[in-house]
Amino acid sequence: MAAGKNGITVVFDFDKTIIDVDSDNWVVDALGATHDFDRLLSTMPWNTAIDAIMGELHARGRTLRDVADVLCTVPLDPCIVAAIKACHALGCDLRILSDANRFFIDAVLDHHGLGGCFSDITTNSSHGQALDRIVRTSSSAAAAGGKKQRFIYLGDGRGDYCPSLRLGREDMVMPRKGFPVWDLICEDPARLQAEVHPWSNGAEMEEMLPRLVARVLIEEEKLPPLPLPLDCKLELLPAAVQDGLPMPALLPINH
Repeated sequence: MAAGKNGITVVFDFDKTIIDVDSDNWVVDALGATHDFDRLLSTMPWNTAIDAIMGELHARGRTLRDVADVLCTVPLDPCIVAAIKACHALGCDLRILSDANRFFIDAVLDHHGLGGCFSDITTNSSHGQALDRIVRTSSSAAAAGGKKQRFIYLGDGRGDYCPSLRLGREDMVMPRKGFPVWDLICEDPARLQAEVHPWSNGAEMEEMLPRLVARVLIEEEKLPPLPLPLDCKLELLPAAVQDGLPMPALLPINH
């Protein structure tokens, strides 16, 4: 796969990172299947149970349109939409690595006009192994062009901890504060080689993520010249990108 135009790959988890809820639970609850889903969970793994409950809902006459309509009501912070669009406009290779259902992810992204921002969506895979593949393929593509690739990883859950450990000193991890991945990182921060930049909400992501991208671009002398493409609103970009101001340094880890 081709590396990002600017040498930066940004990898997002989906549930509770891009969106503020668990998409599986949102659909199940909205379609009135919570009790049946809980029953299935008592006898089978989560992903198997969600497949089974979707089959039951189909048998009751529910359609993909019904599911898509429910997904259109999933809360997605406008600040996160702005952060994603800003990074895409700056030339980052944006990807999603998630346990969420692929149809659910696509429906939410398309509803908010974000479907075209992501080059790859990997679901139902070991996060650590999947990130290894992303790093390997992106780095190889960049090296073939005489470049290097740097990575920013955003996540919230326990499954995002292992991928964070696999990143190097020139990479960055953005764990969501108050969620399991942040607690695990705080237990032994020295285990991570990557810089750690915690965030709590959409406003903080919008402020921090594009600024980190801009910092890397300045370090690598790849900051794109203005004017920006016509489909990129200037206000989506951080002030530091517009003005060439110094970027913030590594943030300390505090409970």
